[in-house]
Amino acid sequence: MHILDIIQNSISAGATRISLTVDEDPASDLLTVIIGDNGRGMTSEQVSRLADPFFTSRTTRKVGMGIPLLKQTAEQSGGGVRIVSEPGLGTEVTATFGYTNIDRPPLGDVANALMITASSNPDIDFCLVYRYAGQEYAFDTADVREIFGKGAMKNLTIVKNIEEMIKENIEEIVNS
Repeated sequence: MHILDIIQNSISAGATRISLTVDEDPASDLLTVIIGDNGRGMTSEQVSRLADPFFTSRTTRKVGMGIPLLKQTAEQSGGGVRIVSEPGLGTEVTATFGYTNIDRPPLGDVANALMITASSNPDIDFCLVYRYAGQEYAFDTADVREIFGKGAMKNLTIVKNIEEMIKENIEEIVNS
């Protein structure tokens, strides 16, 4: 849920490209999640206020719980959150978690979450990099559009097949 919330922030910030990197490193007892975008970015003052649940740039509600909850969850599992942003250039949120910490929430179905988000926002490019113990798998919706055409991310058959492909590739590197 944290990943989807941050990605939704990127979408709201006008991003046309969003990257998600998941790095599972059992040997270092570390899970790192990085979400980057090319949205409108934030000033250093805005970044410094993100941990305050009563600070939000949204006009539809007066609270912003995404970053405060992510920060709390990361810290409870022995990690933390770092945010780098620059107006006009975008934002990068890095969350680290203790990999074997009992308080680390499960990662969930990354492939499903990515494909639901990508198919709901077919004009945005989504890039996934998934690393496990030094092995890497990468996927980019821009490649799908290049092969199948502009409407590819609206085609349910294509989206479901890609989701299965992503799951299989992640499973392959995790189980090898």
